Amino acid sequence: MNIVILLGAPGSGKGTIAGRLAAEDASMKHVSSGDLLRGAVAKGTEAGVEAKGFMDRGELVPDALIARMIKDVIAETQGDVTMLLDGFPRNVAQAEILAATGAPIRSVVLVDVPDAVIADRIAGRRTCPNCKAGYHVKALPPKVEGVCDRCGAALVIRKDDNPETVKDRLVVYHRETEPLIAYYEGKGLLRRIDGNQGPERNAAAFKAAM
Repeated sequence: MNIVILLGAPGSGKGTIAGRLAAEDASMKHVSSGDLLRGAVAKGTEAGVEAKGFMDRGELVPDALIARMIKDVIAETQGDVTMLLDGFPRNVAQAEILAATGAPIRSVVLVDVPDAVIADRIAGRRTCPNCKAGYHVKALPPKVEGVCDRCGAALVIRKDDNPETVKDRLVVYHRETEPLIAYYEGKGLLRRIDGNQGPERNAAAFKAAM
């Protein structure tokens, strides 16, 4: 088993790439930070029970606890599997915690997309509040404007996708996560791809780089 870390700003397409590759190849496993939390809580693991306490109080789950969850997932992942780690680490401190677990990191792939493109992408996102289907006004529009193809519910803009929130998320990314580029480059693990090629070509470029 080995790990490939996905780096990139929110809206760069990391989750889309990882999900696509995992769906096409059973030897790949997409693990997002959200999946880790939800999975550990649902299974009632020691780390999951502890994390639930923080979540119920509306507090951030500590870095070290997230690392324990990753260690649990690594321990239960058997065979020739490539784990596509999406959303962790978020900063250099988390990267050092991850390294201390002995996680077998194969490579780190940066999905590089300009801020202006990301802002446009996220501004066009629409989500069904009922069945959770996702759309984009340009790239993946519904058949009827503002209406979900699957269940007919009115589409909404998530709070995380409004322009001011997007701006704040990018500021946080550049301040906290972007230093990971130099961190992993110094370790000889970093690869870069142009994340503005469209979903299919992005996934192919990522697979070649990893």
